[in-house]
Amino acid sequence: MYKLIATSTFGLEKVVADELKELGYDNLTIENGKVTFEGDEMDIVTCNMWLRTAERVLIKMAEFKAESFEELFQGTKEVEWGDIIPITGFMHVTGKSVKSKLYSVPDCQSIVKKAVVESMKRKYRMDTFPESGAEYKIEVAILKDIVTLTIDTSGPGLHKRGYRELAGEAPLKETLAAALVLLSKWEPSRVLADPLCGSGTIAIEAAMIGRNIAPGLNRSFVSEQWDIIDQGLWDDIRKHAKNSINNKEFRILASDINGRLLATARANAIKAGVEENIFFQKMDVRDFSSKKRYGFIVTNPPYGERIGEEKEVEELYKVMGKVFTDLNDWSYFVLTSHPKFQELFGEKSNKNRKLYNGRIQCYYYQYLGAEPEKKR
Repeated sequence: MYKLIATSTFGLEKVVADELKELGYDNLTIENGKVTFEGDEMDIVTCNMWLRTAERVLIKMAEFKAESFEELFQGTKEVEWGDIIPITGFMHVTGKSVKSKLYSVPDCQSIVKKAVVESMKRKYRMDTFPESGAEYKIEVAILKDIVTLTIDTSGPGLHKRGYRELAGEAPLKETLAAALVLLSKWEPSRVLADPLCGSGTIAIEAAMIGRNIAPGLNRSFVSEQWDIIDQGLWDDIRKHAKNSINNKEFRILASDINGRLLATARANAIKAGVEENIFFQKMDVRDFSSKKRYGFIVTNPPYGERIGEEKEVEELYKVMGKVFTDLNDWSYFVLTSHPKFQELFGEKSNKNRKLYNGRIQCYYYQYLGAEPEKKR
């Protein structure tokens, strides 16, 4: 068994933990930016394939205190790196250091690399390694003099699903878009709309959730090349993921005033295999209306971060307030960094949650509408 870490954007740790519980994992430890749990090779494959809101899946190799380069070297050397990395493994070390005595990241990386090689020499009884094979990205993360050593099993971040070659000017990460949908508690039996859809990420992630399409189905992972994970395991879990896709019939409404962005959104939806579930329409948000009840809006409007855009954005928020509150029993969920959003929108949210869109601190404003009456 390995100690595994699913990393996340700040604010989404609980969402990642809920996903892990849904996948059957327990004994989870939630900390800033990560959820730690135990698992084997099959769990590494499963989590890479299925986690929608995590950034990466890492193997935690060691944790220890180090206030000197010697302590860092010895602590790293003690780890049995050869249990995972083969003779031909290409060892790439990255690093970060926060509030620690060892603040020079390049020096820490260099020392960790030397110590890993010393550990490998002990295991394989060799002096040099060709490093001509699969990649093993080792990270040394130091926080307040506590060193955490990990190996990345994902490769490119898990937000890279493989469907979005084209994006808008300020694209929302797929992992955050999926989290916005999951936090809304939307179900495919209810209407979902994004009237400011941009390149369509929220609508596409929602459609993938509705159809139970594994987010990692159409991409590869760095650990697919590793000796410790049998290729048959990847094949089995991919096959199971394909068989798990449902044919639920539902329509998500995705509209935007920008026709060029809509064309991009449509192309992305086709690539993701969910174009049948999304109705794209060129439309100004002020023209959005629906006779249906109990619908959901999940949207990420412009924030007015650029010079000259603020007035325009403030006007947009006022329009959104009028349009959304006219909808009968709808719930609406808006992600923005604008400090006066609620004031401009004209209504205080039932709940809000601090999230980060890239480096921008935002709030996810949640306005909860009525629930449909249960049929007897």
